[in-house]
Amino acid sequence: MKKQIVIAALTFGAIVLGTNAVQAQNTTATTTVNITLNDVISIDAGSTAISGAVAFNYVTAADYNSEKTVAQANALKVTSTKSFVVKVKAGGPNFVNGSNLIPVDVLTIKAATASGTMGGTKSAVVLSAADQTLVANAPLGSALTLNLDYTIPASQSSSSKILGKPAGTYTQTVTYTATAL
Repeated sequence: MKKQIVIAALTFGAIVLGTNAVQAQNTTATTTVNITLNDVISIDAGSTAISGAVAFNYVTAADYNSEKTVAQANALKVTSTKSFVVKVKAGGPNFVNGSNLIPVDVLTIKAATASGTMGGTKSAVVLSAADQTLVANAPLGSALTLNLDYTIPASQSSSSKILGKPAGTYTQTVTYTATAL
C-alpha cells in the first residue's frame, strides 16, 4: 500500500509541476505597431475668414477723413505638416454695388499686432485680384492662428476712389490660400 501511496504522490507531483511548467512557457508577446503619416495642410474650421464678413461703415465726414481698421480675430487657423505660405487675393478688381465700383486697392490687409500663434514673415498687402504673400515661411504646426486687420487709410477714403460714389454696400470676396513649401 505504501508503494501505491508513493506512486500516487509522485503522479500528483508530476501533474502539478508539469502544469506550472506549461504555464510558464508563454510569458511574452510581440506586436508591430505602424504609424502612417500623410502630408496635410488645411485652413481649419473655426477660422473666422470662412464665410466671415468685414464691414466698413462711412456715416459722417469724420469717417471719410480718418483711417478705419476692422480687426478679425482668428481670421485663419492653419494646420500643416510642413512649413507654408499664406496668400491673399480679391475675387475681382473692384468692390461692386450694381454698376458702381470701388477699386479693391483701397483696402490693406495685415497681421494684427497681436497676430496669434502663426509664425513666419508677415507682410501688409494692398489688396488686388492677383495672389500676394501675406505670410511667408510659416513653420509647421497644428491650429496656428492669425489675427488680421483690414484697413482703409484716410488717403483712400477721402479720395475719388470712394468719394462721389453712390450710397450703398459695395462687396467683393477675399480668398486666402495656404500652400505647403
